[in-house]
Amino acid sequence: MKATVYEGNKSFKVIEKEIEQPQKGEVRIKVAYVGVCGTDVHIYHGMMDKRVKMPETIGHEMSGVIDAVGEGVSEYAVGDKVVVRPLDDRLVKPSDKGFNHICEELKFVGIDSEGAMQQYWNVPDFILHKLKAETDLKLAALIEPLSVATHDVRRSGLVKGETAVVLGGGPIGLLVAMVAKEVGAQVIVSEVNPKRVAKAKELGFDAVNPMDVDLVEYVKGKTENRRADVVFEVAGVQPTLDIMCEVAGIRGRILMVAIHGEKKPVDLFKFFWKELSLIGARVYEKEDYEKSIQLITANELPFEQMITDVQPLTKIQQVFENIDKNPDGMKVLMDCQL
Repeated sequence: MKATVYEGNKSFKVIEKEIEQPQKGEVRIKVAYVGVCGTDVHIYHGMMDKRVKMPETIGHEMSGVIDAVGEGVSEYAVGDKVVVRPLDDRLVKPSDKGFNHICEELKFVGIDSEGAMQQYWNVPDFILHKLKAETDLKLAALIEPLSVATHDVRRSGLVKGETAVVLGGGPIGLLVAMVAKEVGAQVIVSEVNPKRVAKAKELGFDAVNPMDVDLVEYVKGKTENRRADVVFEVAGVQPTLDIMCEVAGIRGRILMVAIHGEKKPVDLFKFFWKELSLIGARVYEKEDYEKSIQLITANELPFEQMITDVQPLTKIQQVFENIDKNPDGMKVLMDCQL
């Protein structure tokens, strides 16, 4: 079979390797599609070389069909369509308080261990989620990032009739906007990239560029001066940290979606003055995956429009180079059987 490995220095290689039989408690997946995640791009840029054991096969946004099952696997069978929830949470401790998805010893499959960018992939059955037979496997490759969005919205407590402002119109931001809209909220997307603003509007969202309009005044105008009930900070830059406290209304909830690798200033006076809440959100839980599977299966949201391109697995180097050249794109999928 063909597999890909990251070798460092912005370099991927396609290799030939033997197809392995699944061990006890494992299944072998014939991988259909793998989405390229922002984290994968960070790996490509060498930002995670201390964590990724090279040469390593990466990738975690995937869909596929079970090709073989190992001893002791009873809930899955050959032919089942599946996705992987890539969290190895077996080393839980009492101090984790039952929140296995953010346990202290959590390992992320596809980063800390072998991932999905190969034709066949052996994984433990406890990280699988079964799909319905009619599920579109291209759309199913969006379930992992969609689960980030469903977790974010659930953590925010957003309910029908509230106003949500999404700061950042990239792939995760637009998926958050979709889930928020599905809840029944009024959604406003703020994004500085004109092409992504246009994409958000194409998807049916109220989208603005804060470089062109006063975002706070715009939100006030849409909410009879109440401002936002929930703000999703997805962009991860100082300007969005500055504006999130301004655009949030009294007792607004701010959901921190972005990963901030270093300390940054935040206007804590606004938290005091308006009794704001700041809520962290990291990855997802089992129920978020099940919700995302329901949304993908129903296919009532414009998920297909989130897929920018589909390329053969064998063109992995070109895929990452093109993502660097086209940062405006949404989700690129790799067909792992080509």
